[in-house]
Amino acid sequence: MMGADNKASSTFNDTFVRPVKFYLTGFSNIPHAQYYYVFLCFIYIMTVVGNSFLLAVIYLVNSLHTPKYMIVFNLALTDLFGSTALIPKVLDTFLFDRREIVYEACLSYMFFVFFFGGVQSVTLVALAFDRFIAICFPLRYHSIVTKPTVASLLLFMWVFLLSITAAAVGLIDRLSFCGSLVIQSFFCDHGPVYHLACNDRSLHSIMSYVAVIAIVFMPLLLIALTYVCIGIALSRIASGVERLKALKTCTSHLILVVIFFLPFLGTNLAVWTSYIHPNARIINSTLTHTIPPLLNPIIYSLQTEEVLKSIRKLCRNNRLRNITSFRNVTLISLSPIY
Repeated sequence: MMGADNKASSTFNDTFVRPVKFYLTGFSNIPHAQYYYVFLCFIYIMTVVGNSFLLAVIYLVNSLHTPKYMIVFNLALTDLFGSTALIPKVLDTFLFDRREIVYEACLSYMFFVFFFGGVQSVTLVALAFDRFIAICFPLRYHSIVTKPTVASLLLFMWVFLLSITAAAVGLIDRLSFCGSLVIQSFFCDHGPVYHLACNDRSLHSIMSYVAVIAIVFMPLLLIALTYVCIGIALSRIASGVERLKALKTCTSHLILVVIFFLPFLGTNLAVWTSYIHPNARIINSTLTHTIPPLLNPIIYSLQTEEVLKSIRKLCRNNRLRNITSFRNVTLISLSPIY
């Protein structure tokens, strides 16, 4: 597939082999696969538009400058960066048939895709924390969930994910690749890459489990615990109307959690417990990485009353400015010239 480049490598001490390039396979034996990548292009455009719009609304409307929307802003920013780290390179690789990727670029690619994916995961935990405090400790909400607290929480999450991802990707540099350099994936995925190595991979296998537990299972467990506490708190509310009203504030977040974690869990459990065809893995993995960033701003725009009111306010203010500007221009043009 790669011709001469398939064996192109740098050798150290006659035992350690670092490849010059890898080769990304993408789909195998699927006709007209390019249409799927065009579909991903459409998803990317809509993701950029949706998240940029949500970022602009939060930035421009002062009433949304709250701790909760600091977390939402972080999620939208992460969705934007994560999609940009992944999809344009996928399109360049497969639509233009540039499937060879140099070793260093492959590791960078892997780092950014997994880092921003991890930040999306832990940001959902931060949103769960916000809902937990708002429902279980409503009278203390504004004293607990403050801007400095949320900023510190988000900073800790970024540093934690940076450390985990850097460790997982950095360990790849200790592997020797003396056989195939063909990655059975659509990007430089951690598992398919380290499985190509011909020296001891046990540490990388352990690291992959640690990363999945830290990025998927622990956040999901924390979110589940917060909703158990929320459920207990809601059961103590006498009025069914008040329970429903409180539960509605969690709807958007619960939808985001299901959309993000369900495909991710399905893919990893299938890989660990049974065989999954590479094509099925690629489809599931691409949708797992691309659909949540697309839907997150739509869900928060259409399901959250605060954001809808802010959008209406921006549209109304913009319309008033346009009318005022038009009137001023008209008055100036009609004024007599002496």
